[in-house]
Amino acid sequence: MTLWLGKPAWMWGVFLTLVTALLAFDLGVLGRKRAKGGSQEIGVAESLRLSVFYIAIALAFGGWVWLSLGAESGLAYFTGFAVEKALALDNVFVISVIFAALAVPRHLQHRVLFWGILGVIVLRGVMIGLGAALVSNFDWIMWVFGAFLLLTGVRLLFVKGGHEAPNLERHPVVRMLRRVMPISPKLDGEKFVTRLPDAAGRVRLHATPLLLALLLVEAADLVFAVDSIPAIFAITQDPFIVYTSNIFAILGLRALYFALDALIHRFQALKPALALVLVFIGGKIFYNQFFGKLDPAISLGVTLAILAGGVLVSLWKTRGERARPAA
Repeated sequence: MTLWLGKPAWMWGVFLTLVTALLAFDLGVLGRKRAKGGSQEIGVAESLRLSVFYIAIALAFGGWVWLSLGAESGLAYFTGFAVEKALALDNVFVISVIFAALAVPRHLQHRVLFWGILGVIVLRGVMIGLGAALVSNFDWIMWVFGAFLLLTGVRLLFVKGGHEAPNLERHPVVRMLRRVMPISPKLDGEKFVTRLPDAAGRVRLHATPLLLALLLVEAADLVFAVDSIPAIFAITQDPFIVYTSNIFAILGLRALYFALDALIHRFQALKPALALVLVFIGGKIFYNQFFGKLDPAISLGVTLAILAGGVLVSLWKTRGERARPAA
């Protein structure tokens, strides 16, 4: 039997086939709308339906992992999925700020998010591969991960302030892009690049704000992955569980974004809940080193309890508020 990263190649094949099918479905839903000349904007109701669909697929895959690899792997997958999904939700804050700063219309945001998710799948694969290599070759790296998660969680818990609009003039992504090509101040439909005359009258390729938004979203995910990768490796060091739980948590983010963008102001307690989850996971690493491995069922139960508590407190504190109108 051919093995790849510790698991049969056919299991990776099942996962990759499913991800490819979901991406094709995602693109196809919007493709049919374009073909019919309808609105490309995703409403809150459709966003929620698609999100439920993606979560159901992710949970079904977790059930298959449980049956195929055992209860411990299944619990690790579900814990990793819950943590990564919660961290992905926090990413919505940043994406919303980026779109607002660049004045990207709501009906074009889906295009940035779709291609952004494709980039995330590749970036996470590279980072998880590096993380797996570090964990397998350096035993002390888990102590570093634990300390990093504890410090990050404490910082999130006590440092006030939200996500601010990026300073586009000083942002490193903007400066790097300008070295490659000029940036157009205006959108050109769904195009990422467009041809415009430069100051000398020569027609050159220009990046549109849509391409800039895509690059900023990718850069934001890279920053979030710095928290995400240590968190998932604190739960399990199995590359198959790490990667699959990561990708399934991210796949439904595009669909969920359009609902959360209208409701995100109601999740005021989400960030403290995420901070407590990071503190718990970081503390679990030290517990495992001193006292032995913590029961995976306890890890899953505590993680879900903290996140559910954050959601309930948020909804209670903002009761009576309505969803804000779409930008």
